[in-house]
Amino acid sequence: MTPFYIGSHLSVSKGFAAAAKDAVSIGANTFQFFTRNPRGSRAKALDEKDIAACAALMNEHTFGPLLAHAPYTLNAASKDEQTREFARMTMKDDLVRLEQLPCALYNFHPGSHVGQGAKQGIEWIASMLNEVIDPAQRTTVLLETMAGKGTEVGRSFEELRAIIDKVEHSEKLGVCLDTCHVHDAGYDIISDLDGVLAEFDHVIGLSRLRAVHLNDSLNPCGAKKDRHAKIGEGQIGTEALVRVINHPSLCHLPFFLETPNELPGYASEIALLRGRRAEEEPAG
Repeated sequence: MTPFYIGSHLSVSKGFAAAAKDAVSIGANTFQFFTRNPRGSRAKALDEKDIAACAALMNEHTFGPLLAHAPYTLNAASKDEQTREFARMTMKDDLVRLEQLPCALYNFHPGSHVGQGAKQGIEWIASMLNEVIDPAQRTTVLLETMAGKGTEVGRSFEELRAIIDKVEHSEKLGVCLDTCHVHDAGYDIISDLDGVLAEFDHVIGLSRLRAVHLNDSLNPCGAKKDRHAKIGEGQIGTEALVRVINHPSLCHLPFFLETPNELPGYASEIALLRGRRAEEEPAG
């Protein structure tokens, strides 16, 4: 049977081993974490013993790949040169540090062009990726699908493809599909999931899809607002999200909840989704 890797966003402020224990406590077998303060720039020093303890827990509980998330302050599409330089330095440092961790996926929001146009924003994003990606790195860098609010780049599959086409070592690039974001961007994953995935495959290629952010949305399809909701409490709804986790083109991927929850809420959502997973092996 296809393994069902599902987890939530967890804090690693007390260490990676503590986060792995939290994941196990809520029924998860993976988790997402910020590489540093999501609104700042400092990165906590890594502890080799902590990383080894995390790896041991992951092995014991048959974890899927972890997902590292870049800070929100990273904006490689900005018209401000200092902001772009901060993005370059931060991502380069993150990618070096991630080589020490038991994970192989690094997700980031492509950025906002803030008025100079998506075409120029795409050029700057690709330029940064060409500078920071090392062809020898283990980590795959994921472009996240965006909702299209403001001047976000990545609101369409075509914009993500345009970035990928300009990156020299594009074999190190993939995509993280966010269900709230694509819904808010206007892709009808509720009544035409097959059609959306066929379009993704035509424009980008399903082989580049490496992770899914599983979120409900407070907004109707096409609202371009990006407001996450708990599973079943938004406009997408439980049934549509169950179809996502069971879709043959998606079911092998790791799923990460970014719903507005604490640990007990995540535990409830994970239990609900495990109960609706078509190929989930029975406990015991």
